[in-house]
Amino acid sequence: MTQETKYNVAVVGATGAVGQKIIELLQDKSFPINNLKLLSSKRSAGSTVTVNGKEIIVEEATPESFEGVDIALFSAGGSVSKRLAPEAVKRGAVVVDNTSAYRMDQDVPLVVPEVNPEDLKKHQGIIANPNCSTIQMVAALQPIKEKYGLNKIIVSTYQAVSGAGNEAIDELKTQSQQQLNGEALEANLLPVKGDEKHFPIAFNALPQIDVFQENGYTFEEMKMINETKKILHDDALHVAATCVRLPFVTSHAESVYVEIDEAGVQVKDIWNLLESADGIILEDNPTSQIYPTPLSAEGKEEVFVGRVRKDLDEDKGFHLWVVSDNLLKGAAWNTVQIAQTLIKNQWLKK
Repeated sequence: MTQETKYNVAVVGATGAVGQKIIELLQDKSFPINNLKLLSSKRSAGSTVTVNGKEIIVEEATPESFEGVDIALFSAGGSVSKRLAPEAVKRGAVVVDNTSAYRMDQDVPLVVPEVNPEDLKKHQGIIANPNCSTIQMVAALQPIKEKYGLNKIIVSTYQAVSGAGNEAIDELKTQSQQQLNGEALEANLLPVKGDEKHFPIAFNALPQIDVFQENGYTFEEMKMINETKKILHDDALHVAATCVRLPFVTSHAESVYVEIDEAGVQVKDIWNLLESADGIILEDNPTSQIYPTPLSAEGKEEVFVGRVRKDLDEDKGFHLWVVSDNLLKGAAWNTVQIAQTLIKNQWLKK
């Protein structure tokens, strides 16, 4: 296949928040599509989506849906990916999966194109898109790791409610209005829909994203820890994470502390690396109060970095503030970038 070839593409989870962003990006980036198939659950099937001025009916996703599909972009939940991704591969499609279903499978590449694109060559039909918080962090840290080495990461995240889906956005809006009206807040979803207790997110901070594990960390935190080591190809890397949900809609922010291998490195050295890195925008001028925020990053594809500081006690330690739109670079855009990279390098075939 050549770059001029057009492809039959399926989007699974086409009516969800990430699926909608994927469809927008396929249009905006003039992705070489021959035929676009939009798939969803039985409940959402039958609705229509306008793509490039043409109405497309959303179909129920079944194994047979993937006949003739070249690239399938999944964003419909882990259970759907587990059930249907192998069926898509069996029928000749390459799957880019947005869920955690395959991320830690040793035979499945876990890829951020600016960080480890070469891993795509090893795919066996399924490629995993990392967790949104992991993506923006490793994108910012990769140029530092390449130049100065990296042995420790401590990250605290400040994550938007859209990471929990459209229902969470609706709950935030409803609770915010209830709070302003002096009414009792109704909490039915966060921090985890299937967990025993639910707490209001409006005017609040929830130090739990996903379910707790036996070691006291949440699944979200363990995803960041394990995925970072896999993407950076460093099982010995020390990584700790605390993930917090905050009451804003879009973009995740992270306070990241890193320790590098080389002594004597200065802030300007880190700035120089970040300014020349693909997909990174440095916004860092404390005297003018210039730094990225969730609102300023919303709707943008890049990862934004600011507040770069040398640690006051550890010569090899640095602090960074990292912000990115979780629905774009953290999900949909990274997914489309993976597909673009496969096509550009002719790596679609297993």
